[in-house]
Amino acid sequence: MANPPNVREPETRESAARVAAQRPGTHRSWAETREQLRAAATTEPGRLWIIGTVVALLVVAFGGVTAWEISDRSAAASDVVNRSQPLSADAASIYRSLADADTAAASGFLAGGQEPLDVRKRYDTDIATASRLLVKAAANTTGSAESAQQIATLNEQLPLYNGLVEQARANNRQGFPVGGAYLRFANQKMSTSLLPAAQKLYEAETGRLYDDYDQADTWPYAATALGLVALGGLVWVQRRNYLRTNRVFNHGLLAATAASTVVLLWLVVGHAVASSDLSTSRTHGQESLKVLNDARISSLQARANENLTLVARGAVLNDKGKDLYEASFTKEMASLSDQLGAAVKLADDSTGKAPVTKAKGDMDEWQKRHTAARRTDDSGDYDGALTQVIGAKGSTGECFDQVDQALDSAIAHEQHEFTTAASDGRGALTGLPLGAAVLAVLAAAGAGVGISRRLAEYR
Repeated sequence: MANPPNVREPETRESAARVAAQRPGTHRSWAETREQLRAAATTEPGRLWIIGTVVALLVVAFGGVTAWEISDRSAAASDVVNRSQPLSADAASIYRSLADADTAAASGFLAGGQEPLDVRKRYDTDIATASRLLVKAAANTTGSAESAQQIATLNEQLPLYNGLVEQARANNRQGFPVGGAYLRFANQKMSTSLLPAAQKLYEAETGRLYDDYDQADTWPYAATALGLVALGGLVWVQRRNYLRTNRVFNHGLLAATAASTVVLLWLVVGHAVASSDLSTSRTHGQESLKVLNDARISSLQARANENLTLVARGAVLNDKGKDLYEASFTKEMASLSDQLGAAVKLADDSTGKAPVTKAKGDMDEWQKRHTAARRTDDSGDYDGALTQVIGAKGSTGECFDQVDQALDSAIAHEQHEFTTAASDGRGALTGLPLGAAVLAVLAAAGAGVGISRRLAEYR
């Protein structure tokens, strides 16, 4: 049957392809597109277009990856300053407050039925501080099952401990010997339940802090590699342009190279400075704080055991048949000595070393006075030993207070050192993610303009 009039049948396969390509809604096959790209690559304009596209994509990818990686490091550095370190410090304060409360309870008990007002106030302040920080920790330690478990244990056991102390006080005021048993039971609950839970909470939060440190300190390898590749590509394009045209500069490509160089240098220098500052805050701030907090806790536990030695009067023995509290005192004082020695080594200036050195001297005097008090007690003079332990002047309690005050000063100094160095580390990354993104877009635009000017020469 003949074709209808006015309708032309495509004469060749090539003409049919052209007609199909011109029809609305008809998509070219991948094979045809590939053929066209191959054909374009055989001409200089086509090659320039492909080169420009690849370079622009490299520059944009460099800026995007830089913004992403540095944002991640900056967020981790911010967590170090604003979240994980404060939580670690709060956990240490919870431990210290509980240990200090136990020490104050024993000191007040030794003073007799009329507990000194300052000792009672110290105990109440410690319990209130621990309770307040536990509420704060519960609100901020989201996502940590370990921390949540320890906080629950502390919230459950703290009222029970406080109740036992109140029972000990009530019986002590009436002169009942059972008051000592209540106090020893309270100390046992503190030693076996509260302080271990507080220690685990402190370790969990400190572990999160070190995880944030590691994340903030990780080098942005992907961004650095892409930056080097992008710069290498830009240099190669300009050299190719020079060899083909003898033109030394292409302003668009030169601007793209300058912008990419700025981003790469900003990335390397900014992260290096941030890493250095964070390392300083970790070594001379956080590590010092950890040792000083441990030393303060050892001194508090040593003082509590020293008081309980007089409260128990040899009624509680360890598995070796020796006075449990005296043996614990000796152990804690040995730990305190080691921790103060480590703190002196970590202190990086005289302001940090001075209070630690003072604490070491006061600890040595404390040990001498304690030995004298034990000789007095062992000779049968309980009242004389009591004066040597809790008296206002020349007592072991005086030395303990001096050690505690010196450690408090050292902790305040190291906390300032940490905050300053960690904040500087975080500040070194400020603006880099946004700056990298903006400069990458400008570099890509510059590369596009530079290639477009070369393409215009072929029109």
